[in-house]
Amino acid sequence: MPKNTRRRRENSKLVPSAALPLSEAVAALKQFKPAKFDQSVDICMHLGVDPKQADQMLRGSVSLPKGIGKTKRVVVFCPGDQTKACLDAGAVKAGGEDLVAEIEKGWMDFDVAVASPEMMRVISKLGRVLGPKGLMPSPKAGTVTKDLVTAVKEYSAGKVEYRTDAGGNVHAVVGKLSFPESDLVENAEYFIHAIERAKPAAAKGTYIKRITISGTMTPGIQIKHVEAAATAV
Repeated sequence: MPKNTRRRRENSKLVPSAALPLSEAVAALKQFKPAKFDQSVDICMHLGVDPKQADQMLRGSVSLPKGIGKTKRVVVFCPGDQTKACLDAGAVKAGGEDLVAEIEKGWMDFDVAVASPEMMRVISKLGRVLGPKGLMPSPKAGTVTKDLVTAVKEYSAGKVEYRTDAGGNVHAVVGKLSFPESDLVENAEYFIHAIERAKPAAAKGTYIKRITISGTMTPGIQIKHVEAAATAV
């Protein structure tokens, strides 16, 4: 159980009693007593989908307009003639069988793995290693692509991946608490609209049930949304 620190107790008193418009929620988030580091700001959307049904699962990626305040280490599985271009674009490593062998031996010092379509056959053996960590390249996530250079640049800059969890939620970092309020609002709006557009055809009833925004060490603040408000008790 998390320790009930003084900061936690003080912050709990500042939690709004009702859902707020996004701009007000971000403003309220910045009023919490700060931690000793620049906290990430996370958005969580509880969706009316059945995660057990493959046709209702959401998985994708999105480049937020204001970035997320950190870079990611990207590796690329590619043919030899594309290695230099990928490294020049910002990849920490790029290669084929040699990179596969290195990862099989235990090297995992990266955050995102990108692959060209023809390399999927080569890296299939890494499924048991990369799959459980959420690092296996996937067309749905945008990490299997012919445009490797663009993918490397976007993911290195902090492109956000999202995936429905077992509870029907999608999470994403939308910036740092030090960001201007306007930047956090713009990023959060962009992500919310991306999830709205990704609504599965098979999803019935209320799609967006609840949206919450929080810092790494803060309570969550509920964001007012048309669908969510209609189902609030």
